[in-house]
Amino acid sequence: MEDIYVIGHRNPDTDSVISAIAAAKTMGYKAAVSGDINAETAFVLSKFGVEAPEKVIDLSGKKVFLVDHNENTQMADGWESAEIVGILDHHRINFSSSAPVFFHVEPLGSTCSILAKTFMDGIKNDSVLAGLLLAGILSDTVIFKSPTATDEDKLIAAELAAAAGIADIEAFGLEIKKAGADISGMTAADIVGKDFKDFDMSGKKVGIGQIELPDLSIMEEMESAVIARLDELKEQGYELVMIALTDIIKEGSKLIFSGDPSIIEKAFGKAPEKNSVYVDGMMSRKKQIVPPLEEEFKNR
Repeated sequence: MEDIYVIGHRNPDTDSVISAIAAAKTMGYKAAVSGDINAETAFVLSKFGVEAPEKVIDLSGKKVFLVDHNENTQMADGWESAEIVGILDHHRINFSSSAPVFFHVEPLGSTCSILAKTFMDGIKNDSVLAGLLLAGILSDTVIFKSPTATDEDKLIAAELAAAAGIADIEAFGLEIKKAGADISGMTAADIVGKDFKDFDMSGKKVGIGQIELPDLSIMEEMESAVIARLDELKEQGYELVMIALTDIIKEGSKLIFSGDPSIIEKAFGKAPEKNSVYVDGMMSRKKQIVPPLEEEFKNR
């Protein structure tokens, strides 16, 4: 029987990788990733003694089940000639297919939440899988501080924590986030690309990265190099490219960008200084960054 690969988006994050592992295990498919594992995800996998999935960077000719994304700008290379058999996601729907496809989308804080909710009876007897899924939820909801987090996510997380034997959910979440916040040895290109996604906004190519930190001062010495990297990307066909430096303690984000500053000012209601602007309370790319930018590009 031909393998069906369960795979997340480019520049895989913890929710993307763990949801691929969990979906593959519960559905009998094969887990894969479309890029390098980041430090946060590597920490989670190591903590539970689980190997990273196989790296598949070209989907050409393969049967694939997509998790944590459904936009072709975020799919691995070769998606055009792949057979997409299903999608499980918690993002907006921007997908079309000439053939019937299994499609499950819910407005929860993470794809791991959907998987845990769907397969909870079996997961309760698997402490490792329960711990992995809990980590994915805490990562994507920023320990429930993101506006994408729902009461249902919290209830699901509590069930998973009990099954995994994790007594303090918040402490576990902080442990995960601190592991992902270590930028020592990373280049500006590494930082920008750590969690970077492409978007088509009214025909314009927009790139948005995000990195979560316990203290934004960690990035001060790197900011000029990060801006230079954003400028390089801007010359590669982007109308706007940015990275959100998200402070998980103070709950806000510093947007560093390359592009027309008027786009930033009109989208977020604050005039940037040089190449950056701080927006208090901004935690979610999905809910607080992408929609205002899309609206601004639509109105330009």
